[in-house]
Amino acid sequence: MSFPSQSASIPVQFCSGAGELSRSDARIQHLNWNLLRTFLVIVEERSITKAADRLFVRQPSVTAALQKLEETLGCQLIQRDSRRFVLTVQGEALRQECAEIFLRVERIGERLSTKEDDLTGQVRILTVTNLAVPQLDQALRQMRRRHPSITMRIDVANSQDIVRAIAQKQAPFGFCLLSKPLAGLDCKFVLREKFGIYCGASHPLYGRTDVSLEELRQEAFVAFTCGQHGGALEPMIALRDGAGLGTWTVGESPHLEEVRRLIAAGIGIGILPVDSTRPLGSDELRLIPALQDRLGADAYFLTNPDTELGAAERAFLSIYENELFDAQPAADHPAR
Repeated sequence: MSFPSQSASIPVQFCSGAGELSRSDARIQHLNWNLLRTFLVIVEERSITKAADRLFVRQPSVTAALQKLEETLGCQLIQRDSRRFVLTVQGEALRQECAEIFLRVERIGERLSTKEDDLTGQVRILTVTNLAVPQLDQALRQMRRRHPSITMRIDVANSQDIVRAIAQKQAPFGFCLLSKPLAGLDCKFVLREKFGIYCGASHPLYGRTDVSLEELRQEAFVAFTCGQHGGALEPMIALRDGAGLGTWTVGESPHLEEVRRLIAAGIGIGILPVDSTRPLGSDELRLIPALQDRLGADAYFLTNPDTELGAAERAFLSIYENELFDAQPAADHPAR
């Protein structure tokens, strides 16, 4: 979507937790729209550098925008140094307001539409990396055929961040891995994703069929970064710790493709979704038989019943749930 020029301004009011900024405050009434947009991107990326890349500007411009916003509001929004990035109380309050502002801006075009075939807008979906969901693929095809003016955006995150985003209404839909459904959110089971322990062609264990679990526990391990530092919602942690692996971590990445690259290079063993290894050459990776068919995690489709969906989002949800999810055989659902 497009945003107003740098000179545009909007009135904003939010509660800082330590006191309320008055709407009559002239600084707030003439707050630059794009400063808020830049702030929101910084928070979403948790990095000045990554925010600059996403906004297609230079890093000093993003830093200057943040400083100008903090000067305008008269408070620090982010505590940041080389090892931490934490929102202040005022920063979190502003983040919530900004998320709501831009969510409503994105839906302006949808609310002005008079015909279903003229639906416009964007549908945002969060998903864990490389999750194979045939129902989603079919829903995307049907969305394109029925509503060609709607754009789709898919962002990758770990399960913990997806749950947080859906709970805080930052995104309408999410596909993630959970050990069980969560209270307060609509969690619909999608599929059971199978995982396996893999090594590369140059690894000493390659081709062996007699590898014991105890032997694997002594091996160097390649991990997902989210699995190393994420929270209890991330099933990759349970898979790793449940098998007793990862005590000696020699490589890590938040991207599945790069974890797969490290494993294929022989850096160490690692846990991968079985479906993610099929496009590779037959000799690049090898599944180690230990714990075969015993590693897995349940994928769920998450929505927040308190989120007000736009027309485009309602159209997607109707296609996904009514035509695809409800047609899924009951046997595909796990017993609870």
